[in-house]
Amino acid sequence: MIDRQGLAKLVAADIPAGAFVNLGIGLPTEVADHLAPDSGVVLHTENGMLGMGPQARGGDVDRDLINAGKVPVTELPGASYFHHADSFAMMRGGHLDVCVLGAYQVSARGDLANWHSGAPDAIPAVGGAMDLAVGAKQVFVMMNLLTRDGKPKLLPECTYPLTGLRCVTRVYTDLATFLITGGGVVVRDLHGIEFTDLQNLLDVPLEQELS
Repeated sequence: MIDRQGLAKLVAADIPAGAFVNLGIGLPTEVADHLAPDSGVVLHTENGMLGMGPQARGGDVDRDLINAGKVPVTELPGASYFHHADSFAMMRGGHLDVCVLGAYQVSARGDLANWHSGAPDAIPAVGGAMDLAVGAKQVFVMMNLLTRDGKPKLLPECTYPLTGLRCVTRVYTDLATFLITGGGVVVRDLHGIEFTDLQNLLDVPLEQELS
């Protein structure tokens, strides 16, 4: 099993050099702390910033400089700020190479459910997830593979309300990294678990990537 920081490092290493990237609220924000300084990756925030740096700590904290999750962040040289509407235009217009989102569920064909559990008393949290899911060229998901009661979150079909259809390209979890392809779900990396044991946890047929 890989921990949160290990997962964030893995995602950071997979982001192409020079890419324009949005990091979703929660676990995805930690990816910013693991990008190589010379990667050329430009981070976009939903609340109107290009050129976000790692999370701010200690004396670097400026309460007026936050990401969409209200976490204090730093700015890199050349950072720029703009209206919320312009930020969404970037998201919807296909200008982001990658977005990294959390999820309640992902289906085997890449459907994403991450804004509502469907429970009557649940508080919906749409935010910009729908815009990112359809606007980014690639959608990476970071999540635990199982719920707290041991149910899989990678499923043949999502049972929660959908955020986007066939939009997820990769799923990074604590137990494995999955590639969502037109031919099915491919396991790229295993994190402390055997392939057979992983398959036994899921109702989704898996293929193992050939090395």
